[in-house]
Amino acid sequence: MVPDGADAVVMVEYTAETMPGTIEVTRPVAPGGGIVRADDDVAAGAPLVTGGRPLRAPDLGLLAAAGVTSICVHARPRVAIISTGDEVVPPETAHLTAGQVRDATASALAGLVIEAGGEPVIAGIVSDEPGALKEKLTEVLPESDLVVVSAGSSVGARDETAGAVAAVGDVWCHGLAIKPGKPTLLAECGRGSSDRVPLIGLPGNPLSALVVFGQIGIPLLWRISGCDKPPARPNVRARLSRDLASAAGRLDIIQVKVTDGVAEPLFGPSALLSVLTRADGYVIIPEPATGLDAGIDVDVTLYP
Repeated sequence: MVPDGADAVVMVEYTAETMPGTIEVTRPVAPGGGIVRADDDVAAGAPLVTGGRPLRAPDLGLLAAAGVTSICVHARPRVAIISTGDEVVPPETAHLTAGQVRDATASALAGLVIEAGGEPVIAGIVSDEPGALKEKLTEVLPESDLVVVSAGSSVGARDETAGAVAAVGDVWCHGLAIKPGKPTLLAECGRGSSDRVPLIGLPGNPLSALVVFGQIGIPLLWRISGCDKPPARPNVRARLSRDLASAAGRLDIIQVKVTDGVAEPLFGPSALLSVLTRADGYVIIPEPATGLDAGIDVDVTLYP
């Protein structure tokens, strides 16, 4: 509070007591200097925090300053993650028999769901037996806001996934013009015409599954969370170290490592998670392009 008649405040650091009862001001101040009006932070009647986006640390501080200690928010979306395939076994399996592979994709997807503000629910591994996936979908749909199916690589598993999803909902598309991730399935299943649950059927290879979920699943998850515009991902400009080929009409997503302003593409089979663990981010080759030339500056979307 300032006393009546005062229109500025001088910081004590800029004053000195030259003699008892006399204060010297060592730095001038203009009218209004050092004063914060009661409505400078937020005008009367204006919203403290706008909806449709995640609450950040400054938002929480502003709410606390106004005495607001409780607000209504969207619940964290529950994301059921289903793995499929006779060859897939739980990660805790100590010894693998011939043809078995530990379920790496479900754990990685759960991490992406948490990063996007969701609540992952590992729904287990479903065999390739006819009817098994439909039964699992019927079980998880009533308690889920989004369902993700990580398809197995067994012969016929993809057809079984599409048939099971079609039995409990409507398949929007089965195949996207994207690399990696072409076999992706998108569908809407559900409890009623006004209460439908989106479903994403991912490729069985881990790298493809995570890339597709990053492009489609995470933005969808933010929208389900009530976020009108997903938070922008950090990006950096870097010089491409080599030529990149692409096919027109397909979106190519290339993993890169950035060192001293140079983006080095990383390649490997879509079953190799190590490509993602070594990558700092990715470069997108748009659909109309037939590639990118070495030496040009590209936008690299960075991973957290």
